[in-house]
Amino acid sequence: MINPDRVTRTTCPYCGVGCTLDLHLKEDFIYRVTSPFDSVVNHGNLCVKGRFGYDFIYSPKRVTTPLLRKTQQTAGRRTQAFDLNEWRAVSWDEALDYTADRLVEIYRRDGPDAMAVYCCAKATNEDNYLLQKMYRALFRTNNVDHCTRLCHAGSVVALLKALGTSAMSNTAAEVIQSDVFIVTGSNTTENHPIIALQMKAAVERHGARLIVIDPRRIELCDFAALWLPLKPGTNVAVFSAMAHVIVKEGLVNRAFVEARTEGYAEFVQSLETFTPEYAEAISGVDRNLIVAAARMYAAAKNGAIYWGMGISQLSTGTASALGLIHLALLTGHIGREGTGLNPLRGQNNVQGASDAGAMPFHYPGYMEVDKEENARKWEQAWNVEPGGLSRKRGLTTTEILANARPGGVRALYIMGENPMMTEPNLNATRRHMEQLEFIVAQDVFINESGAFADVFLPAASWAEKDGTFTNTDRRVQRVRAALAPRGNSRADWQIICDLADRIERRLGRPNTARWTYQDPEAVFREMADVAVMLKGVTYARIDRVGLQYPVPDENHPGTPFLFSESFPSGRGRFFPLEHVPTAEEPDDEYPFILTTGRLLEHWHGGSMTRNSQLDALFPEALVELHELDAARCGVKTGDVVRVSSRRGSVVLRVKVSPKTSPGVVFIPMHFAEAAANLLTIDALDPHAKIPEFKACAVNILIAHEDELPNPEAVAARGRY
Repeated sequence: MINPDRVTRTTCPYCGVGCTLDLHLKEDFIYRVTSPFDSVVNHGNLCVKGRFGYDFIYSPKRVTTPLLRKTQQTAGRRTQAFDLNEWRAVSWDEALDYTADRLVEIYRRDGPDAMAVYCCAKATNEDNYLLQKMYRALFRTNNVDHCTRLCHAGSVVALLKALGTSAMSNTAAEVIQSDVFIVTGSNTTENHPIIALQMKAAVERHGARLIVIDPRRIELCDFAALWLPLKPGTNVAVFSAMAHVIVKEGLVNRAFVEARTEGYAEFVQSLETFTPEYAEAISGVDRNLIVAAARMYAAAKNGAIYWGMGISQLSTGTASALGLIHLALLTGHIGREGTGLNPLRGQNNVQGASDAGAMPFHYPGYMEVDKEENARKWEQAWNVEPGGLSRKRGLTTTEILANARPGGVRALYIMGENPMMTEPNLNATRRHMEQLEFIVAQDVFINESGAFADVFLPAASWAEKDGTFTNTDRRVQRVRAALAPRGNSRADWQIICDLADRIERRLGRPNTARWTYQDPEAVFREMADVAVMLKGVTYARIDRVGLQYPVPDENHPGTPFLFSESFPSGRGRFFPLEHVPTAEEPDDEYPFILTTGRLLEHWHGGSMTRNSQLDALFPEALVELHELDAARCGVKTGDVVRVSSRRGSVVLRVKVSPKTSPGVVFIPMHFAEAAANLLTIDALDPHAKIPEFKACAVNILIAHEDELPNPEAVAARGRY
């Protein structure tokens, strides 16, 4: 039995649940991870990633010294460099001076529109705040975004439109107070395992009834009273048909609708089309199931809705989320414990990065950039001259790369993101990356995107720095350094401050935006002083237990659930919807619908888990087929197939699975050697600009064993 030198309490770096971790250390090695039973988030429970997925920080593939490319790259001739022999190690001064010189050169030549930055949902609130501040205050651009654009942007836009705020309305653990809850577009047991434990307990111990609405027969279906297996991309039809039933059968909470909503009459008129029969014809869901689900949810004392990216990652993602919001407004299942609208955030700090202003339309605290009074507040906070900040909305993640060309975006700074894994239609993404003039990568590993960079800035891991994460419950929690940064790596916030100071001096604006901070706590205080929803959050107050914002002052206890009396917009608003088909429907040439997602053992683009012992638990990509489709294709589990769309193809093994529905196939997103996003379509939601990851047309052909890619060989030569 190893006796620890010390135990450091911190927050998990994986999904949005935000589990409390105790890191047990001997010298500079984490040898065990546990969780305290009194954790208000996870009560001592951890999933496999939280308990065992920390070892990526010791990976021999980790880069811990600044690097510059040996060969000068030019737009249109940019290549990937995974081999460290293609880079040269340099000092921090040389790396940061070179980076500052090139960024300032491009800014002076081409102006603010040429500059863009990807912030990071894996980094802390403080890291993200500083990076968006650097680009807004120094380069005067709002071309600032992060992976929320690729996960819950549709949910954010819908919630802002209907309610005036974008976060989860309740606390996940409140599910035990619900007597009916809906889970849709979320494979919760694999993507948010600890929340799934609470959902199962709500059913088994507290008698709640669960409605699952999902194309796949996920594990939660075993606990469900009803499962509605809809065709991908038909959410609006099913949710609107449920609303139709609630209205037609007199199940509306009239008192709530009259007192707290607007737009009801016009909305009801728009529901005439959405009969259960109409929805059945579009979605494939039995009309009787739609009726039963509507009645069950409407009749609940406390009804809650939880959803994931199966709702938002569609070209109709905003409309899909609005369909769920309508159900809550019709029934009054919002503003009380055990109710609410609860988008489950995918990454550890995607909520916090959004709160911290890592988006093109909003300063920290969701203050719109094109409103004069907001810009003035941040100009004052950052010591920027009046009128200095841009009032022009910036480009989103997908728009940044689409505008990589002469006269468009020329320089891209990437902190911890990996667009060459997470963007749709990766062959097009590659072409866009090649058009950039200058790329900076700030990360722990050289990933598929960092391999395109001119400069690599080695960042400290989550276990090597201080700060805060904000989980899916809006809970701001501490992150603590358990170890010194490996090699010459540095905490992200320190890298940004050092670089920003150099940029500021080169621009001739010394001390304009203040880049000297004693610690991350000082960074947080600067942000919270203007973003009033965080004003009462202090490091001292969250030392042991986090606080759920809004926390308007230091005497406020935090807000477990929202909207008890009103909505930020005043009244909740209904919006007439219509069913719009997915951008690409199956046909004779491409007869299957592909949907993508995550696995329990892996996470996001794989940079962390695929450099961990976790990779051995699920070492290769598989395509899941229903048994009817497997027979149709003449394949069985273990056979090799080529899955192709109009954009690309991948070769991988088959897994015949009862999870899938006939006509729907599933590929996880984590594997660069069989990247699902080579296949996905880059059609966008017109409101949220989020891509349609969850539905595109593919075909499946038998392939041969020797066509399977070797992961190590792929990495050695440059992927794709």
